[in-house]
Amino acid sequence: MTTPGSPGGSPLRIGGFALIGVGIVAGVIGLATTALGNGNGADGGTNAAAPTSATAPAEPGPGATPTDGSVPLPSFGPTGNIGAPPTTEPGAGGAGAAGGAGGTGGTGSGAAAGGGVVSPDTLKAPVRVYNNSTIGGLAERARTDFESAGWNVTEARNYSDGIIPTSTVYYRPGTAEQGAADALARQFGMRSEPRFSGIEDATPGIIVIVTKDYQQR
Repeated sequence: MTTPGSPGGSPLRIGGFALIGVGIVAGVIGLATTALGNGNGADGGTNAAAPTSATAPAEPGPGATPTDGSVPLPSFGPTGNIGAPPTTEPGAGGAGAAGGAGGTGGTGSGAAAGGGVVSPDTLKAPVRVYNNSTIGGLAERARTDFESAGWNVTEARNYSDGIIPTSTVYYRPGTAEQGAADALARQFGMRSEPRFSGIEDATPGIIVIVTKDYQQR
């Protein structure tokens, strides 16, 4: 027979132990839930997609065609084109124009019209004639005059790239063209001068530009 108040048979003590056990289990469950929640958050951060880096366009390789419309410009050597000459006054420099009958020559080394003898070697110099006037066929007329005097005329055409103040024979300085140009200028009463910048790179030879003042001498 159990005596009242014995520890082994108290229902209250048994109920208390049960409540303590339930509390412990609840605490463990709560801690486990918290730990799982933190783990999912970390995984979510890890699974975030890394930003995609922009890829720079590739540079065109050697020989590739530019895409901006630019192309390399070719280079050219001297051409035979004739440019506009500087404006000069008649009789300034070079062999002066010859004077008319009873007159005197202009400044420079001009001689009387038709004076002197032109050597055969000088006459071989190639001559190109250009018309710088509004008189049709003037270059062809000068060509006929020069050829009749024995000169070697290779071309006759118009010249409209500038205004020449007076009929002039042009030569390349430091070459044999100068003596031939002076002789031609004296023979036909024209001026003789070095080539100006617009024609200095033209094809070798004597260049004659006739204007409305051209007259056969």
